[in-house]
Amino acid sequence: MRGVAGWGRTIGLQALGWLLLVLGVAALVLPGPGLLMMFAGMVVLAQENEWAERRLEPLKRRAFEAAAEGVKTWPRIVASCLSAVAVAAVGVYWIVQPPPPAWWPVRDSWWLVGGVGAGISMILSSVLAFALIGYSYRTFRGAAVSDVVDEREVAREAASPDRS
Repeated sequence: MRGVAGWGRTIGLQALGWLLLVLGVAALVLPGPGLLMMFAGMVVLAQENEWAERRLEPLKRRAFEAAAEGVKTWPRIVASCLSAVAVAAVGVYWIVQPPPPAWWPVRDSWWLVGGVGAGISMILSSVLAFALIGYSYRTFRGAAVSDVVDEREVAREAASPDRS
């Protein structure tokens, strides 16, 4: 039987996992790293739910494959870095909040909706993009995805206690 601490941990993980998942879905249409928050929510839910763990493995493999593809060639790496710089520049522009241009066709209140919060979110997203590009480059550049995934599986099984 589980104690109060065990139930508290379960409830806390469930609440955090579902919160991250819902916020991730919202961030798909709002400024923010929606897919990453959804992935984080699934990781948290997988701690307590077998269904989440089953869905997480194929998602993780696809994410690793996408990361490896993203750093396969120098043009892709440069394009990814330039995109991250562009997002950061737009975030700075959003924070500065210049007045609407004369050609702006709708009310001034619709110019750069979201204000400083949206700008900060864009800058944080670009910082996260650079971190992920660096991680992908260091991990996958010149290595096959299956080799990296297999090495991680072996390391994880070696670190986990025997489940006999």
